[in-house]
Amino acid sequence: MTTLAAPRAPERAAGATAALALPGAATLLALMNYTAPMAVLTDTAAGLRAGPTAQIWLMSSISLGLAAALLAVGSLADDHGRRRVFVLGAVLLAVSSAGCALAPNAAVFVAGRIAQGAASAALIAAGLGIIGATFAPGPRRSHATGLWGAMLGLGIALGPIAAAGLGALGGWRLWYWATVAASALLAAVAARTLHESRAGRRRGLDLPGVVTMSLGVAALLAAITWGRIGWGRPEVIGLLVLAAVLLAAFVAVESRRRAPMLDLALFRRPRFLLSVVGALLTGLGIIGVMSYVPTVLAVVLGMSPLSAALLLSIWSGLSFVAAAQARRLPARLPAGRLLAAALALNAAGQLGLLGFAPGEHWWRMVPGLVVAGIGSGLGNAMLARLAVESVPADRAGMGSGAGNTARYIGASLGVALVGTIVTGTGDGHARPAEAFAHGADIALVVCSLVAVLGAVFAALVRERD
Repeated sequence: MTTLAAPRAPERAAGATAALALPGAATLLALMNYTAPMAVLTDTAAGLRAGPTAQIWLMSSISLGLAAALLAVGSLADDHGRRRVFVLGAVLLAVSSAGCALAPNAAVFVAGRIAQGAASAALIAAGLGIIGATFAPGPRRSHATGLWGAMLGLGIALGPIAAAGLGALGGWRLWYWATVAASALLAAVAARTLHESRAGRRRGLDLPGVVTMSLGVAALLAAITWGRIGWGRPEVIGLLVLAAVLLAAFVAVESRRRAPMLDLALFRRPRFLLSVVGALLTGLGIIGVMSYVPTVLAVVLGMSPLSAALLLSIWSGLSFVAAAQARRLPARLPAGRLLAAALALNAAGQLGLLGFAPGEHWWRMVPGLVVAGIGSGLGNAMLARLAVESVPADRAGMGSGAGNTARYIGASLGVALVGTIVTGTGDGHARPAEAFAHGADIALVVCSLVAVLGAVFAALVRERD
């Protein structure tokens, strides 16, 4: 058994392939599952008899589980074993996916998606922690984190396509049964092939931090989700107040603990700050708007779910390629400057998508999707690199958890923002196609401005810690 405190080179070399392949496969599966409902939302809603409000939760509930659990499971993995948390995450994903496949109504399905989010959080945070613990800083780690980042783009590309294809063969539930099988296989292989790693010094379970952070983020994301159908509703305002109180309590708790779940002193490190803020703005300015592209293509251009997913795969597929090839960039180039370039490319590509109109040809969108896809892949690679390099070696899970928590909070904010602009309500199909298209153009401009602000921030941060 290996630990970060006393690594044994022969075991580390022997397990390096598994330590890259399995976290990569887990991230691919998690992102495919995250995006799968985009292509089959109409069929899923019909099968569960879900109305407009329930449909918001069908799409957003997994983000709640992800963001609420990421930081907690990342810290738990550092202290109690990254392989252990990784395997438990795969088992939980299999169980929760079976719950989604068998769900008789929207409430049970939403509960299953929240549990899927928590399971995916364990796979993502522990998986990137395993990579950080296995590969020393330098070209090999840059290569490993680049490939891990590439799985984000590939998962986004393949999820809607796989769900639409399986839906055509056997209904929308078939995707969740496929996830059960893939998760069970992942758990079995990981238990047999991964070496265990953990921090040299255990800090113990930070229960107050786990509770205040998880419940605070859950309240925030629940408020964001419900806010799409009325930001002045009493339950939305109440949840926002509760979130503010809980997150303030989390900061107070962590600032007083000797061994906190999140070391607040890390925010004094420029690269850690860049990792968290960059991930937040990526979720807000990129993931939010691109998540809505398939819906816009269906409503405005009349494309089928599978056709819309295939067109979006130009963006997500190039994201995969760009992230995988980021390792070829000169090592002397700072990750922050490359992240700034990535966000700028995303903004340019999204602006290239402007001009949605009924009857428009789909090929007009290809150049914008190409540019945005390259930018997205480069950004994913740099954020993964910053997440593990901006923290001490024994806190790779904490770095991964913090960055990815910020990413999915940003994504939830982005989806809510774009949904409000594009649809005005929880039911996008209630608006005429022309109004829907106009809302999509406004959303693209707003999200591009967010990406530009992120690029400026990344370019100005001095990375020396």
